[in-house]
Amino acid sequence: MSEETPGKAPESGASAAPQSGTESGPSTGGGHSSGPRPGGRPGGGPGGRPSGGPGGRGKFFRRKKVCKFCTEKIDAIPYRDVRLLQGFVAERGKIVPRRLTGVCTTHQRRLTRAIKQARNIALLPFATRH
Repeated sequence: MSEETPGKAPESGASAAPQSGTESGPSTGGGHSSGPRPGGRPGGGPGGRPSGGPGGRGKFFRRKKVCKFCTEKIDAIPYRDVRLLQGFVAERGKIVPRRLTGVCTTHQRRLTRAIKQARNIALLPFATRH
């Protein structure tokens, strides 16, 4: 009982400190498998890659993005609705792409047209002041 360490043990064996010898940190030589891998990254999958990429078990499940305009059945995107359009424009003034917003192709085209119209009549800025 006196040899148990309080708290939780580390999840991966790569970040655990060796039990014998000096406990100042992981050793760089001597053939221990607890040190950094040749890939340059400690832990992870084969070749030093972190798990969670292709072929690995990831912690997070990425949901399929659905089009906001299709689910709310909005056909015409009004260029006057600045609050709606600002959600699809980045801080610097760039239009956010489809792969980030999840908007379908037809609505992305209509959204782009509405943003450009709102820019032309000075409802939205072309770029930030900096």
